[in-house]
Amino acid sequence: MKVLTLSRWSEFVEHTDALQGWAFRGHVSADWPLVPSLTRRLQEFSPEARLWPLREARAMRIFRRKAHIHLHDRTALDDDLRCLALMQHHGAATRLLDFTKSPFVAAFFALESASSDVAVFALNTPDLWHRAPDFDPALTRTQVDPRVPGNFERYFSGNKLPLLWFGEPSEMDSRLVAQSGLFVLPGVLDQPLDAILEHYGGSGTLLTKFVLPLSMRDEAMRALYRMNVTYATLFPDLDGLARSVSYELEAIWDRLVEDYERTHPQD
Repeated sequence: MKVLTLSRWSEFVEHTDALQGWAFRGHVSADWPLVPSLTRRLQEFSPEARLWPLREARAMRIFRRKAHIHLHDRTALDDDLRCLALMQHHGAATRLLDFTKSPFVAAFFALESASSDVAVFALNTPDLWHRAPDFDPALTRTQVDPRVPGNFERYFSGNKLPLLWFGEPSEMDSRLVAQSGLFVLPGVLDQPLDAILEHYGGSGTLLTKFVLPLSMRDEAMRALYRMNVTYATLFPDLDGLARSVSYELEAIWDRLVEDYERTHPQD
């Protein structure tokens, strides 16, 4: 993994502009490993890795058994990737890693609530499209596609094959569309993504980590606000609108300050 520590927002824009077709993910802490929420949950509360496949399978089984109560169309539950995406969308810990095709969306998620240096990871999906892990060149992206019935159980749920797949479910929800989102699905839960990528040979960098200092936040958030990258646009529902108000507490026009000071001289 290549690591670049930047100092100005313009550097981030310049670097990522050259990464056409790559996928990006923001972390609110530069120290966080690149692992899914399911890994973090299991490591903290169920550290016996031998039982992780059983625990994941049970969680999916329970969700499928009960989620139909809240769904108008339950067909998503019959598709492993769509089921995982639905679980992720509503807050469950899954093995899916959320990525986006936009470096600015990734930067927003990293910086919006940051209190320390953050990171944006860039994944070279154009190169990975045609690569396979060294231990079995037959396991191409097409071969392990979890959208194919039976492939999730065959290549992923056993937690034995250090491979990955990236892409979109057969049907996308409004948030995934708004965020230009895609998923990265790892074949093992006990290794971070950078370790899994070591099994993919060839030349060229597959993963770059941009470290953005906290001092960059104000400049970056103003730029993102002007781009209309906010919670209101990334989560096109009432929850997103409500969350977007947090930044409105920071952003205020000078003329509003002037008007307030003129009308409240004693405050």
